[in-house]
Amino acid sequence: MKVLHLNAGNETGGGMVHILSLLNQFNREEFYLGLLEKGVFEQKAIGLGIRTLTFEQSSRYDFSVLSKIINFIKKEQIDILHTHGARANLYGYLISKFTDITWMTTIHSDPRNDFLGRGIIGNIFTKLNLMVLKKPDHYFAISDRFTEMLVEFGVSRNKISTILNGIDFNQKTKSIISRKDLKLSQDDFVLLMVARFDPVKRHELAISAVKSVLNSEQNVRLLLIGNGPTEPSIKEYVNQQGLEQHVIFLGYQENIADYFKLADVGILTSKTESFPLVLLEASRERKTVITTDVGGVQKMIPNHTYGLILRDDQVETISAAIKKTIELKKTGELGEMGARFYHYTASHFSVEAFAESVYKVYKQTV
Repeated sequence: MKVLHLNAGNETGGGMVHILSLLNQFNREEFYLGLLEKGVFEQKAIGLGIRTLTFEQSSRYDFSVLSKIINFIKKEQIDILHTHGARANLYGYLISKFTDITWMTTIHSDPRNDFLGRGIIGNIFTKLNLMVLKKPDHYFAISDRFTEMLVEFGVSRNKISTILNGIDFNQKTKSIISRKDLKLSQDDFVLLMVARFDPVKRHELAISAVKSVLNSEQNVRLLLIGNGPTEPSIKEYVNQQGLEQHVIFLGYQENIADYFKLADVGILTSKTESFPLVLLEASRERKTVITTDVGGVQKMIPNHTYGLILRDDQVETISAAIKKTIELKKTGELGEMGARFYHYTASHFSVEAFAESVYKVYKQTV
């Protein structure tokens, strides 16, 4: 069996972590990673020893890359093409027209929100994305909600495998960044949000909630890790709200574990997610999380003793959750909640179980 995973290559968030974690578990002789662009993704894959090909698309509209991929598939006698993301899915659809390959895709996000805030072009891309998503031979949905979403789109349920994400809980990291390095005091209550700057992540909700909390708690700090198209507008929003001393932009960071180690709580305010790996990464560092009720988070956080799932996405609800975690820190219960979260996720969402489930689907198909 030979499998080619295909992604645009410009991913640096949960999608990249998902693909690299999966491929790192597999036999190197059976799997290839194909990328359309050079960048961090390519560097990390090569560093892990994953067989990586970068087809070097000159722009996202350079369709000459298709012939390169098709020739590679035929030469290497690839059995399965596994695509990730809207661009890769479009090429998967076109490639399937010229080869007899089995085409699979993983649904990492709600395709209706992949191009939010991009005007007419975004609307066109959304319609094209939804059309293409009805064509694969098999689907991996990484939450029950995404399975039901695909069924609503008209996908046959027997073509969908629901497989929840997993990470390597045995990964050990030494902290090389301290609060002092970021000019934070030990008395500061530190929230960490790791998310690309995109409309679907709704950074302004977390920022507005922090502003509300500051009316009663002056030592709250929000760290933002990531980059993306909405970063300039979010920075402007922070300045308008006079929160420059309380909201800290850290850009893209290679090792987010260091930042979770120094934070008190992880926070996620997304409009949609699948099964957010960033929450598992927080749990690995034994940190409590505050999250909107998206994707499969209810599987990850089975009740309020493991973390805080917001009942709605209102600023007042988010600020109330932040205040609650501040009180839990004062009583010593926040650390206990984080440890409980770690033990639950480590026993249910290991990368080994995740990879084994995916591999089993491959074998049943070929």
